Amino acid sequence: MKYLLPTLGFAAAVAAHGYVDNATIANKVYTFYQPYTDPYTSPAPQRISRPIQGNGPVQDVTIADLQCGGYTEGGIVGSSPAALHAEVAAGSEISLRWTLWPESHVGPVVTYMARCPDAGCNNYMPNSTAVWFKVKEEGREGTSNTWGDTKLMSAGGVATYTVPSCLKPGYYLVRHEIIALHASYTYPGAQFYPGCHQLKVTGSGSTTPSGLVAFPGAYKGTDAGITYDAYKAQTYTVPGPKVFTC
Repeated sequence: MKYLLPTLGFAAAVAAHGYVDNATIANKVYTFYQPYTDPYTSPAPQRISRPIQGNGPVQDVTIADLQCGGYTEGGIVGSSPAALHAEVAAGSEISLRWTLWPESHVGPVVTYMARCPDAGCNNYMPNSTAVWFKVKEEGREGTSNTWGDTKLMSAGGVATYTVPSCLKPGYYLVRHEIIALHASYTYPGAQFYPGCHQLKVTGSGSTTPSGLVAFPGAYKGTDAGITYDAYKAQTYTVPGPKVFTC
C-alpha cells in the first residue's frame, strides 16, 4: 500500500509527511483539498484543488497518480477535476502553504502548468497527453544542506511560483510537487508528493508554451535527479524539462 490511510492507528504517521493546506491567490486565501476530512463531509466542500491521496507519497514514475496525486485502484484514477477555479492575473505570485514538512525529506520543489480547454479545467483530465510546462524549480543550493523544501520545514514556510506574465489568458491546471530524496537507496530512488489546483488566468499575454511534457512520462526511474544520493556533497539537477520563461 503506497498511501497512509486516515485511521487512528496511523495518527502519528499522518503528521509525518505533508501536502498543500492552503494558498493565497490574488490576495484571497483558498483552502485546498483536505484528505482526512473532505471525503467524509457531506456535502463535499468545493475546492480549487484536486483530490490527493493524503500525506503519503507516489513511488512509481509510471503511474497516473504521479500527475496530481490520488490513489489509482481498479483502473479508477484517484484524482479528479475540482469544482472551482481561482482567478489571477498573469505575472502574479502565488503562495502555497504546506503542512509542516519533515527534515528527513530533503528535495526539490517543482511547479508545472498546463492549459485547460476554453470551457475550463473542471471537466478536464490531461491523462497521458503532453500538456505540461515547468514554471519553477528549486533544487539544492550548491552542495549545501539547503534545498527547495528546506523553508517548509519550519512553521509558516511558504512555497511560491509566478504565473508567467506572457501567458495567453484562459484556464490552467497547476501541478506542484516536492520530490523527497531521503529514500535514495530504493528504486526509483525518490518519493513524489504532487497535487494540482485550477486557475483562471487573466491578462493580455499571447504566448502558448511549447516543448510540453506528459505525466507520467516526464520522469524516468533512472534519471540522475531521482536516483541521486542526497547524503553526498554533490550538485543536483532537477528532473524534467527546462523552466519556461517569457
